[in-house]
Amino acid sequence: MSILQLKKASIVGLSQDKTDILDALQGLGLLHIIPLQDVSSRRVNDTEDTNPELLKRSLQYLLSSPQKRRQVTREQQFDLDKVLHEVDHNRQHRIRLSEKRDFLDKRIKDLEPWGEFTLPDLADLNHERLWFYLVPNYKIQDVEQSHLPWTVVHRDNRHAYVVAIAEQEPQASIMPVPRTHTGHIPLNQLKEQLEDAEIQLEAVEAEREALTRWIFLLQQSVASTEDKALLDDISDQTQNYNELFALQGWVSVRDSAQLEAFAENKGLVLLLDDPIDSENPPTLLKNSIAVGGGQEVVSFFQTPNYRSWDPSRVVFFSFVSFFAIIMSDVGYSLLFGAILAWYWKSMARSESGRRLRAMGVALTGAGVFWGALVGSYFGASAPISALGQLKVFDLNDFDSMMALSVSIGALHLILANLVMAWVRRSSNQALSSVGWAVSVGSALMGWLTDFTMTHWVVFGLGLTLVLLFSTPAKGFGVARLISGLLALANVTKIFGDVLSYLRLFALGLASASLAITFNQLAADVGDALPGIGFLLHILILLAGHLLNFVLTVVSGVIHGLRLNLIEFYNWSLADEGYPFQPFSKQEVTPWIT
Repeated sequence: MSILQLKKASIVGLSQDKTDILDALQGLGLLHIIPLQDVSSRRVNDTEDTNPELLKRSLQYLLSSPQKRRQVTREQQFDLDKVLHEVDHNRQHRIRLSEKRDFLDKRIKDLEPWGEFTLPDLADLNHERLWFYLVPNYKIQDVEQSHLPWTVVHRDNRHAYVVAIAEQEPQASIMPVPRTHTGHIPLNQLKEQLEDAEIQLEAVEAEREALTRWIFLLQQSVASTEDKALLDDISDQTQNYNELFALQGWVSVRDSAQLEAFAENKGLVLLLDDPIDSENPPTLLKNSIAVGGGQEVVSFFQTPNYRSWDPSRVVFFSFVSFFAIIMSDVGYSLLFGAILAWYWKSMARSESGRRLRAMGVALTGAGVFWGALVGSYFGASAPISALGQLKVFDLNDFDSMMALSVSIGALHLILANLVMAWVRRSSNQALSSVGWAVSVGSALMGWLTDFTMTHWVVFGLGLTLVLLFSTPAKGFGVARLISGLLALANVTKIFGDVLSYLRLFALGLASASLAITFNQLAADVGDALPGIGFLLHILILLAGHLLNFVLTVVSGVIHGLRLNLIEFYNWSLADEGYPFQPFSKQEVTPWIT
């Protein structure tokens, strides 16, 4: 059980010390605050020296820089307002230069087919003007019928670039297309302006890179701003009694001694009480890094209720197993491990990353192990005979693989119901969950070994428990019977949920079949086309296996999670909770590029 037990802490102190006490409590980071007053969300104070939005925008702008400098960690060298002004000026200047460069680049591409030219003065053409038209080749005969002086200065496979001479712009009925606006700036000047813009943009990018040395201190400023806003919100949620204030929150039993020492040191009154049945405390999960990836998945999908159980470990091992079965290939598993190794250091920057990294190691190991058991190495047989001897299962043995998948599903749901029975151990409803587990187990054994009277009797006994104990109501009246009959309707649901695990076999077989198909296709092309066939052979193998690898990983993640978070959760978690959110300050870790 990795849901930590909580106590409700009630703290009373002097109002004159409230700000200092709350700041110290925020530094401890032990309490999940219980609001004693309803307050609306705090608005940003326009009179603050630093605009929080500008601060976040500037930080995000620097974080998106491709190259970053070594970080400055000493605040003595840091002038926040000056840095924000420089960053914002750099950002706006970069936007203007980027827009100018893009405009010039497009204008040059549009003008290049017309060639290098300078518009003459009106007096040189007897006050006539030049008009430019981009005419599709099939409409050039319409230009010939216009009776205007014109010429084609360039032609490609789609258009003719036509220049006409007239004192006024020709009417739309004369020319087949609207005129093209070329501007009055010659092509060579546009190229010079583009070069100047790109040089300036490079200088702005260099200035931006230089400003990235302030990222850490800006992150600290953002954290400080958000910590201050949170502190103000919590201050509004306390109850004030003349010269006293009161604060309540949830604290884990393991941290209660530290909170008691804090209260004694600050001269505070502290009361610690166990939660009563009518209260719904938050859920504080605690798992080791090794299996913490399961907690990340559980927290993302649904937080279990405080009085329920933590499915993190079960989800971890079952997801790893399901992913390996769907992958069903040693080569793909090793490729997955290589990608994990590539991101190994970057994933170490956060606790969530370290947890998911540990799960990635387990996924790789389980995939290699199962891939060896089914004897698949990028869709081919084992490269050496010693590895071939490890093959135990045959993916093409449909009966055996279907039996294995259904057995995994049945055992998974049996575990879910047994856990639910343990959670409901103080209620008669626990017997209903036991009944489902007994029914599924007897049905599985009967299916695997041919049904006998014993299997049917045990199956009926399990459904009887479901019928009689699906409601917490006492007595055996009509209400209990109706509730039990409604619960028995879930027989079809649990049957469908068990069959849903057949996707493990189906997806594993699909992955292996695609790998074999790409191998055979590459071999056929290589044999049919000597010389260049070898190159095509390699390209087909790379493209085919890369595509199959991506599809397999996506399938493994989606369906591996689905079987845990839908089928398994439906039978093991009844109530949803909400996460424990400590009243704490943000931590910013310095990093060096």
